[in-house]
Amino acid sequence: MTKNLNIMTPINDLGYGIAGYNTTKSLHELGVEISLFPIGDPQITLDITQSNLIQLLASRQTSFDVNAPCLKIWHEFSMAERIGSGPLFSYSFFEVNKFDERKRNHLKSCDGIIVSSEWAKEVAEDQLEGGPLIHVAPLGVNSAMFSHHPLPKSEKCIFLNCGKWEMRKGHDLLLSMFLEAFPSEEDVELWMMPSNPFISPEETAQWEAFYKQDLRVRILERVHSHDQVAGVMTHATCGVFPSRAEGWNLELLEMMAMGKPVIATNYSAHTEFCTEENCHLVTPPSLEQASDGKWFDGSAEWASIGEVSSDFSNHMRSVYEEWKGSDTNPVNESGIQTAKEFSWNNTAASIQDIIFGENNETSSSK
Repeated sequence: MTKNLNIMTPINDLGYGIAGYNTTKSLHELGVEISLFPIGDPQITLDITQSNLIQLLASRQTSFDVNAPCLKIWHEFSMAERIGSGPLFSYSFFEVNKFDERKRNHLKSCDGIIVSSEWAKEVAEDQLEGGPLIHVAPLGVNSAMFSHHPLPKSEKCIFLNCGKWEMRKGHDLLLSMFLEAFPSEEDVELWMMPSNPFISPEETAQWEAFYKQDLRVRILERVHSHDQVAGVMTHATCGVFPSRAEGWNLELLEMMAMGKPVIATNYSAHTEFCTEENCHLVTPPSLEQASDGKWFDGSAEWASIGEVSSDFSNHMRSVYEEWKGSDTNPVNESGIQTAKEFSWNNTAASIQDIIFGENNETSSSK
């Protein structure tokens, strides 16, 4: 029996666009008949195969099944609009533990809610009592693009942080963590891939000036394709992610897939795939008001990482000592194995079962 599905998602090189494209492509490969309704103008950055697929699926808008389910891969505060009259499933990646009235109303307008982690499910169940059923479908990683390639030992130990300039990402503290770990060592660098299209040139300049205090910091230009991200990660020794909260943290999983040691906060969505075996975890002592003067107003909470800043520094130092004492670059074998469990095909299979499963239910009476 044909499974028709209307999908609303951005297609671009940002988080939702990457998740949207890979989820759509994998559902298509599973045989789901998709009519694609892109949110915004699609930005095709991979190859002709991607372009042809997007054009094919978008061309079905003319004859889409009005009664088919709609999967909307987008922000939790913008779920009221849908395609057709079938059940609406939201797939959102929120970072904090409380919803305002807008988010609650938009999510409650859905017939089913899909999140990427058990952490997010717990938050949604707490905030949407009596709302739709909440399902978990973890995001994936392209293991063909992000894979381990042994390289000769690098001349410098390179710590890489990926993620747009933002206090939520811990960028206000990462430089001091690096300086505490390496007061004067010359064989270590911190690479930042932090381009943020949502802040002003003045704000970008302020962040860059702050990090340029140390000549061992390299601020990388924005890249425009996922394979270019993989190319940068190939040259890194370790990924460091001192974030206060994450909706998934795809770059962390990608670095695991490439066999890189990783350091991360033991909180929020990436706890779905981070363990003591595959990640240097730093457990925050408490939560604090999520307030950055821009996107978060203090009405929700995130991890308090200031008190454990030295723990991040100690983990960075530990990776450095392992690198310095070996003839090869350190390899995160456990991370490679973990990443194999989080494929985009598994993401699509979970979503297909949630939407089309024989025992599918969309409403909750909690």
